[in-house]
Amino acid sequence: MPTDDSRAIELLSRTPYGRVSASMRALPFTTVTRHLVIDGRLVLRLHRGYNYHHALDGSVVAYEADNVNSDERDTWSVQFTGTAKIIEPTPAERALFGRTPRLADGEPFEPVFLCIEPEFVTLHRLSDVPVLRYAHQA
Repeated sequence: MPTDDSRAIELLSRTPYGRVSASMRALPFTTVTRHLVIDGRLVLRLHRGYNYHHALDGSVVAYEADNVNSDERDTWSVQFTGTAKIIEPTPAERALFGRTPRLADGEPFEPVFLCIEPEFVTLHRLSDVPVLRYAHQA
């Protein structure tokens, strides 16, 4: 039977995006990132133009991904906590990310990559979650 850490890593491999959180000038922030699990570490791709990578590099961060908005009846959420470092992925690792978004807030998307070596991994599960449909109101 897999451990929660190995199960969490396997679940992260099933979803391409998550959220990284840290603080910048003593204020918390969260941004969406593309991620890959490579050799047990998390490699993130985000837009350089946000300048978040400066606050993330060398900082302890929290990373979260989930399947909460899926139509699955059993949902999960994985949190990684660890120190982020700016990296330059290999060409093969870059290729695994696939095509970058064209724009980020109207500007050309310029990727920057970070690696998180997990110090703490948390996996939460909810079972038999009711599927809710939201009505669009004009």
